[in-house]
Amino acid sequence: MEWKQEAYRKIEEKIEKELNRMGNKIPYIAEDGIYKKDMKEENICWWTNGFFAGILWQLYNVSKKTCFLEGAEKIEEILDEAFTDFIGLHHDVGFMWLHTSVANYRLTGNEKSRVRGLHAATVLAGRYNGNGEFIRAWNLDKTGWMIVDSMMNIPLLFWAAEEFSDSRFSYIAKKHADTALRVLVREDGSCNHIVVFNPDTGEVLEKPAGQGYAEGSSWSRGQAWALYGFALAYRYTKKQEYLDAAKKIAHYVLANIITTDYIARVDFRSPKEPIMWDTTASACIACGLLEIAEHLSEYESLFYSDNAEAILKSLNKQYCNWNVEEDGILQYGTAAYHLEEDTHVPIIYGDYFLAEGIIRLLNKSFLIW
Repeated sequence: MEWKQEAYRKIEEKIEKELNRMGNKIPYIAEDGIYKKDMKEENICWWTNGFFAGILWQLYNVSKKTCFLEGAEKIEEILDEAFTDFIGLHHDVGFMWLHTSVANYRLTGNEKSRVRGLHAATVLAGRYNGNGEFIRAWNLDKTGWMIVDSMMNIPLLFWAAEEFSDSRFSYIAKKHADTALRVLVREDGSCNHIVVFNPDTGEVLEKPAGQGYAEGSSWSRGQAWALYGFALAYRYTKKQEYLDAAKKIAHYVLANIITTDYIARVDFRSPKEPIMWDTTASACIACGLLEIAEHLSEYESLFYSDNAEAILKSLNKQYCNWNVEEDGILQYGTAAYHLEEDTHVPIIYGDYFLAEGIIRLLNKSFLIW
């Protein structure tokens, strides 16, 4: 059996065991091999709350096991409380509802799920700032903030534009992507994490460090969001500048990870010591490379798909915990450079991108973005 087929088998087996143990719990970070916190109790609006359901939908699409469908639908129903809360929602509603309601609708035709997805898209569209032509990040005092993460949320708007036959949604998504291309992507293919605008004039005020090492550095998961996000923007628009941006970012990223056996440091421009890794960035990068490969000719695509497979193979070999009695698969994920408590831990979105990547290698995935 090929390594990727074996990896898929182990993912399916372990996630089913986790699902049986957790019941309706929404996981985030495993502590000592256990998902101790339930994010529906901790923070129903937390940005990662859709990723476990996303894993379940990916596995259901391959296996057709009803336990995965039922588990994903339970999480989707629980997230209705986030709509009721409302004020806790921000730019990451794409992560929350693409992987729950939109996935459900695409795979089963559930009309209630479609409505939930459109509701989430309307929330996201409502965050658009026309002065700076960007989708506002976070809440409270972050009125003029834009972050690279939102490139992975705008597929929700592209989907809604198709469902509503309403170009308002795709207009906002494209304007945001154009602004990201202008102010977030640097000439060498690296990216800023955050740009702060004057919300009333659209003037760029500063570009702070965000979750990376420092201002002007290169947070690896931010690079992953940009790489994959621009590739997805190209999928929906066929605008060549987006695909070119995704490729430029990919080349920068690969130049940085090829010397570390395809495992991303938390920041590509941080000091050599301490050595800090983020396997979640590597897994997301692999998925982005596979997305790029889908839009290229056969021979050009091999560069991207071969490197994606090399990343996933390295993660599978070195950083996966396959013990079915312990929670969390992909180890050594890091949420942010200066967040010590969430350094080198298994984080749920790492497992999601690992599963999506392996399933894409097997040509058994569906469009979840």
